[in-house]
Amino acid sequence: MEFVSLAIPDVVLLTPKRFSDDRGYFSETFRENWFRNNVADVGFVQENQSLSVTRGTLRGIHFQAPGCPQGKLVRCLSGALLDVAVDLRRGSPTYGKWVSAKLTAENGCQLWIPVGFGHAFCTLLPETIVAYKVTDYYSPADDRGLAYDDPDLGIDWPFSADSLVLSEKDRKHPTLRELPDYFLYSA
Repeated sequence: MEFVSLAIPDVVLLTPKRFSDDRGYFSETFRENWFRNNVADVGFVQENQSLSVTRGTLRGIHFQAPGCPQGKLVRCLSGALLDVAVDLRRGSPTYGKWVSAKLTAENGCQLWIPVGFGHAFCTLLPETIVAYKVTDYYSPADDRGLAYDDPDLGIDWPFSADSLVLSEKDRKHPTLRELPDYFLYSA
C-alpha cells in the first residue's frame, strides 16, 4: 500500500496495490498492523456505507464532538466523489483549511481523516457508493456539522450551489465562526 500526506499532513491519501489479470483484480484494502504503523495508531469499531443516487449529492460537513469523536477511513465502492476534510482543531496552523481527494471505484484510493476534522463529500457520478470505517460509534448526541458553503472555508465544490443535492439538515449547519471550540490542537 502506498500513502502520502496531503497539504494538511494529518490527512493521508492511501492507494492500495492492485494485482490484475484477465479476470479483474485483487487488492488488500486494509491491514490493521500496517495502518497502525504507517498512518495512525487507531482501531476501527464500525463501518458505514451510503448510496447517493444523484450526481452532485453533497453530504456534510459532518463530525462528532468529543464524547464520541470519530476518525474516518473513506473509500469509494462504485462511482466517484470529491472527498473533503476540514481542520477544526483550534490552534492548528491549518485551522479552517481544507484538503480534498478524488476517490473512485477505479483508483481504489482511500482518505484517512483523523479526529478533529470535519468530513464531507460530493458525488461526481450517479449511483455512487461510499464506505467508511470509523474509530468510535455513531452517537446522535455528539453529531455535529459545519456549513458546506461557509465563505471563510471557500471550499471549491465541483458543482454550483444551486445544483447540489443536500439534506435539510446539511443546509442548516453553523459556520466556522459560529462553531464552539470542540477540538484543540496539540503538536
